[in-house]
Amino acid sequence: MKQKILQIIDDSITVKEKSKSLSGTIEKITLAIIKCYRAGGKVVIFGNGGSAADAQHIATEFISRFEKERKSLNAVAITTNTSAITAIANDYSFDKIFSRQVESTVKKGDVVIAISTSGNSKNVIEGAKQSKKQGATVVGFLGCVGGKLKKLCDIPLIVPSKNTARIQEVHITVGHIICKLVEDEFARQ
Repeated sequence: MKQKILQIIDDSITVKEKSKSLSGTIEKITLAIIKCYRAGGKVVIFGNGGSAADAQHIATEFISRFEKERKSLNAVAITTNTSAITAIANDYSFDKIFSRQVESTVKKGDVVIAISTSGNSKNVIEGAKQSKKQGATVVGFLGCVGGKLKKLCDIPLIVPSKNTARIQEVHITVGHIICKLVEDEFARQ
């Protein structure tokens, strides 16, 4: 068992090492979010399963604080309203749970972070499509080769792995990096 534990840790380290190549993309995402906040916009985040939890985690870091005292930053995880999700899934389809919420939540100039480890989650794709129609900057937190979602993203961040757990570990690391950089910008004001 100990050997298996060490192998999992080594695999995680290897994927994070490879993810250093994403630093330019992380900077682009951070600058887009700073621009959005300066213009009075918000960040809207969504995904399924563990990615839904990551959406909530990242949104909370913007709203509450990450490491420093500063004003609250407008962020919404549209994965949290179970009444909306179940009503939309029942009345339309599960594929529409994000796009219907985006329709009423996302405005031109907002930044949307669509999270899908495969890049092929139909409801995340539909949410990204609707976000683009409404004039948002669409960021993809993706894995593998980016899937179908990659083409819809203004800024695709593709973790170089096919392992869902390793991809999610990098997504939350990237989320923390972005939150720190954005917070550093707004804590100065």
